Amino acid sequence: MLDDIFKLSRNFLKTFNKPYRRYFLEKYPLASRFSIIIGQRGVGKTTAIIQKTLSANDDDIFTKNALYVPVDHFIVAGRSLYEIAEEFYNLGGEMICFDEIHKYAGWSGELKSIYDSLQELTILASGSSAMEIQKGSHDLSRRAVVYPMPGLSFREYIDLAAGIKTESLVLKTILEEHEKLSYDIITAIESKKKKILALFKDYLQFGYFPYFTEFDDISLYYITLEQSIRTTIESDLLSIYPTLNGSSIKKIKRLLAVIAESAPFTPDLKRLKRIVEIGDERTLKNYLKYLEDGGVIISLAKGGSGLGALEKPNKIYLNNSNQIYAAKAKKI
Repeated sequence: MLDDIFKLSRNFLKTFNKPYRRYFLEKYPLASRFSIIIGQRGVGKTTAIIQKTLSANDDDIFTKNALYVPVDHFIVAGRSLYEIAEEFYNLGGEMICFDEIHKYAGWSGELKSIYDSLQELTILASGSSAMEIQKGSHDLSRRAVVYPMPGLSFREYIDLAAGIKTESLVLKTILEEHEKLSYDIITAIESKKKKILALFKDYLQFGYFPYFTEFDDISLYYITLEQSIRTTIESDLLSIYPTLNGSSIKKIKRLLAVIAESAPFTPDLKRLKRIVEIGDERTLKNYLKYLEDGGVIISLAKGGSGLGALEKPNKIYLNNSNQIYAAKAKKI
């Protein structure tokens, strides 16, 4: 029976429907039959899924046409996602949403079966940025459209912090009308008793993740950020890469601590192996790739792209400036 999951779905739809709608949902309306949102913890994947679900159902949290399923919730634990979807579909359901899908063992196989068997059901899922859609037990790359979600842009931060509404602009418009656009935006900001440079400074320190609005104390924001990174390493990476163990996780955390102490970091792989006590270079490079896939670091290889499995990065950065300030505050 789905009664308890419907009740759980209603609670989440009510609780996590935030008033601010990110540009992500304008850029990506998630109109395909099978969409997957991936991104760091805290960027707003759950809110985006819930806003999409409600907008497709007249903002009705009691709708029977849509079902939101938090995969990592204890009420869902032990149940087959396919069986949940099949029962929902047989009751006339039209849209099912699986949040934190990477926490479910065998997620790719069950989503493939749902997609292939329940052909009138729309599927929306979210998961860690480290998810390997193409390399799972079942390749979903030809079925699902994958949308990476970044943190807030400075424009989005301005909207939230100053309480105004700015429009997204294409580069051509900015180049041709930058003086008038700058004047209009600064005027709107100053009408709210704010200053653009002060907002930019704040954005660099604590404006990348939407949950900044929940804290008056910046130290609490940094603690939450650190907890998210720790959960990414200790929980998400373990879910995605089952060959990792407690010893591996300790070494990955130590590796991140070394990087955070001197980012931007120019890696000396021999020195890193010694400090982190990793026996071979291949394992070290894999750990760096896991951190990048999880959205914790950004690396630059010689070709200017991200880090391949066996490449040596030229530079390693923390993923965003908020992490840099948190590291300076010794929260990472």
